[in-house]
Amino acid sequence: MGKNIVEKIDDQVKIKTILVSVSDKSGLESFIPGLVELNPNILILSTGGTYGKIKEILGEKANSCLKQVSDYTGQPETQGGLVKTLDFKIYLGLLTETYNDAHQEDLKRTSARAIDMVVVNLYPFSDTIAKEGVSLEDARGNIDIGGPTMIRASAKNFIRVASVVDPLTYPSILEKLKANNGFLSLEDRFRLARKAFEHTAVYDRTIASYLAAKSINKVKSCYKPEA
Repeated sequence: MGKNIVEKIDDQVKIKTILVSVSDKSGLESFIPGLVELNPNILILSTGGTYGKIKEILGEKANSCLKQVSDYTGQPETQGGLVKTLDFKIYLGLLTETYNDAHQEDLKRTSARAIDMVVVNLYPFSDTIAKEGVSLEDARGNIDIGGPTMIRASAKNFIRVASVVDPLTYPSILEKLKANNGFLSLEDRFRLARKAFEHTAVYDRTIASYLAAKSINKVKSCYKPEA
């Protein structure tokens, strides 16, 4: 199957479906209600502690606009939350192109929705490894997989999707949406994509530097040998 070359996109995209999964939950108390006020029919997909926080923020309004990712995908989270968002329906929703007929058919076939905005920030790995007595296994267990993947997928598809990684940008995003009847422009989405890739680049570099400083003996000391 050949790679699709995109020739047609929309400058303005209405934010109708968003996916929210954040470590830093600051700013959600104003950002989420602001999004709902702009579009009462918005669908918010979320996971774990973020889902609980949004439900608390929205109160009864959550019943009509908030859904667990596991309920949307039909796949429960794995033990320890190891796999929550790594699902075909999620990534189809993130990567689908508006003017690609095959993509639109895939959405219909799977009862999936195009996701217009991803709000994701990563657990600060640098904070984990800075803790007193942290083991390599502790560090390994705190390497985020789903978060960077969602950020990269949404940022790659800036032609349609807004990738939001910094709580400090929430107010300006709301201002732009209010001024533009709930739409974000290509310029806005491209600016967010650049910030998103910088976010994942710093995250990956921190992990790579940490692992590079560890010897194989240090690795082996964390685990019991096979019986």
